[in-house]
This record gives sequence, C-alpha cells and structure tokens, in this order.
Amino acid sequence: MTLRAHLETGATTVCRAWAVTRADGVTLGFTDHDRDLRFEGILFRAGTGMTARALQQGTGLSVDNAEGHGALSEAGLTERDILAGRYDDAGVRIWQVNWADPDQRGLIFRGSLGEITRAGGAFRAELRGLTERLNQPQGRIFHRGCSAVLGDRQCRVDLGQPGYSAEIELPHDGDTLFRLPQMAGFDDRWFEGGRLVVLTGAAAGLSAVIKNDRLGAAAREVELWQALGLGASAGDRVRLEAGCDRRAETCRLKFSNFMNFRGFPHMPGEDWLLSWPNGSGVHDGGSLFR
Repeated sequence: MTLRAHLETGATTVCRAWAVTRADGVTLGFTDHDRDLRFEGILFRAGTGMTARALQQGTGLSVDNAEGHGALSEAGLTERDILAGRYDDAGVRIWQVNWADPDQRGLIFRGSLGEITRAGGAFRAELRGLTERLNQPQGRIFHRGCSAVLGDRQCRVDLGQPGYSAEIELPHDGDTLFRLPQMAGFDDRWFEGGRLVVLTGAAAGLSAVIKNDRLGAAAREVELWQALGLGASAGDRVRLEAGCDRRAETCRLKFSNFMNFRGFPHMPGEDWLLSWPNGSGVHDGGSLFR
C-alpha cells in the first residue's frame, strides 16, 4: 500500500519526520510521533520535542516556507552548536510518514534552515524552500574589483604556499581580539581582510574575517569583524590567512596572480561616463584623456 492509498482509507496513522544535514555532514533526525522511527539510514528521534508549523507551498517560483521549533537538548539541537554556526544554511527534508509502516512515506519539503532564534531553553528555526536560491545574485558583476574569493577555483591562489598563511597557538582566550607574537616575515596589515580559522579545541572549524591586523613593537594585534560563535581558548591552534582587498594592484604585487584577476581594472570611471562632446579640440577617435 502507498501513502496515498493509506490516506484515502480515512483512518490514518501518519506523522511528520524531518532530517537536518549540517555542512560538516552530520545528519540529525526528528519526528513529532511519540516513538522513534528509522528509514533511509536515519534515526528520527521522538524525544527532542521538535515540531513544525503548517507548511506553506505554492506553484511557480514562490518560496515554500515553514517554521520548526523545539527544546534545546543534547539529543537534538544544542545552543552550543547553534552559537558555533554549525546549523547555518543546513539542509532540511520533511516527510509525511505512516508510523505503522515507515515505507509508506512522501517527501513534502526540501530546503534549508534560515534564521534560528533562541529563548527560554527553546529554539525557533525558519525553513526555506529550494526556490530561495533564486533570490541570490548570479553571474559576474562588471566592476573594477575582483569577483573571486581568495583561494577559490577562479582565483587559484594556493593559501598553503609559504607566506600566504601562518599557524599559531593562541596565548590567551578570545572571541574578537587576539594579541599574538609578531610572526616574522608577515608585514603590518598582511592578514587584514583575510580569515582566522580555528583548527583545534571546542571552536574547531569556526572562522571569521579579520578586520584589523596591526604589527606593534611587542605583539601582533588581530581583531575580527564578528566574534566567533564559540570563543577560542588559550592553547587552541589557529590559522591566519592573508587578506585581499580585490584590487588589481594587490593581485599583481601581493599574490603575483594578475592572470587570474576577475575584475575590470581598466573600466572607465564616473568622470568619463558624465563627460560630453564639445566643439573644441581634436576629434580623431583617440582617447578623451591625454
């Protein structure tokens, strides 16, 4: 019997089950049934207290959306993992399942987690459908700066090369400001605009963009734009990656990578766009600026 045939009987034994897959590959299963379910190799736990509001679906390109909520617990979503950003943009699948026969099920939603809020030992998560991706800008932008991300497939800079990154052990706890040894061979502001990646400890895997990198007389002061979800501790090992301001000069002089520059450095500026023809001067088809 299929799920549809089961629903047409009028006396149903159905519940909902959903799986959350994080970027690190960890998959957690939840159900609003009073007993655990298992299918597709996933254990859907009933003791998490997680449930979801009505699913809004539409035709065409409108975005399907819903909202999930439940208690923060070690068996489900924990506040520590949420703060660490481990559920940011995590994949979500929701099924309608006959709990008496889990083989009778249908996938009713597929998308990702949006904003997650926490209050009073509970969480509330926004669920966004697949068409949400269509709201994001696509393609290249015609402007002077480079559109690639330092180290990606378009940029092709290997951040593992000497001089482009450095690993160091933190001398103290911190979340936004770190005072580190000077690290010879790296100029003042070398890591500005780059990333700080935590390699070990409770915050391992977290990263943040570096706002300021100042080389002082006694120490190197590194400040982040935004605090790490979990503060790094003394003794944790971190990697500092060189920063790029996306200018052609930086690409050529700092990274020797101008052949892969993805911007348009010779694009005319606003002065040229606002200029107009005049009756004086020589009009031979040459440059307007001599």
